[in-house]
Amino acid sequence: MLRQPTQEALASIDPLRESFYVSEIFYSIQGEGTRAGRPCVFVRLQGCALRCSWCDTPYALHRRRGGEWMTGEEIVHRVRSYGCGFVEFTGGEPLEQWGSFGLMQILCDEGYTVAVETGGHIAIELLDARVIRIVDVKCPSSRMSSLNYWRNLEVLRGHDEVKFVLADRRDYEWACGVMERYRLAERVAAVLFSPAFGLLSPRQLAEWILQDRLPVRLQLQLHKYIWDPNQRGV
Repeated sequence: MLRQPTQEALASIDPLRESFYVSEIFYSIQGEGTRAGRPCVFVRLQGCALRCSWCDTPYALHRRRGGEWMTGEEIVHRVRSYGCGFVEFTGGEPLEQWGSFGLMQILCDEGYTVAVETGGHIAIELLDARVIRIVDVKCPSSRMSSLNYWRNLEVLRGHDEVKFVLADRRDYEWACGVMERYRLAERVAAVLFSPAFGLLSPRQLAEWILQDRLPVRLQLQLHKYIWDPNQRGV
């Protein structure tokens, strides 16, 4: 069972002095979600407990290699250097490094629009209320669906987003069931259905959505169509 953050544990962390294991920090175009197309600073933290079958950032999974250590203060300084008001924490899994909770709060205090993309296995309810939480619910084909932390879907706010990466029809029907059970379309800014790149045709997914008249947004990973799908730092 994965350890979940507590209020007491987060309060004991000085996020500016905390050391973070970072995969990369870069400035690019947001490729996903309701803000797709907007310039964004990405803070990709290194390390993730999940091993999704279709993971497109395997270089960011290992907790002991592939990254570099930076203090929270260094991360904030780097974010400021880009002169962009939108920042997203991603991974790996950013919420496995608990100092990220406080770091996001600091950036919110500075006036940034802050989002976090999380795999959904770490509790999100202690995040600053201003943070846009993009929860990637793991479907059966990911082989990680047993690790979904379902309470996350109960504490969502109106500006949050929920994403399902779908590899086949079974994933689609499963995601429809989750969406209905938690009334997601009524409660969040967007429910995103994203075809697993190279595994499910966007056209096929579009046809299913239209046939069932689903209140969801078909999401393509815009950056993979602008740049090489395997290129880092975009």
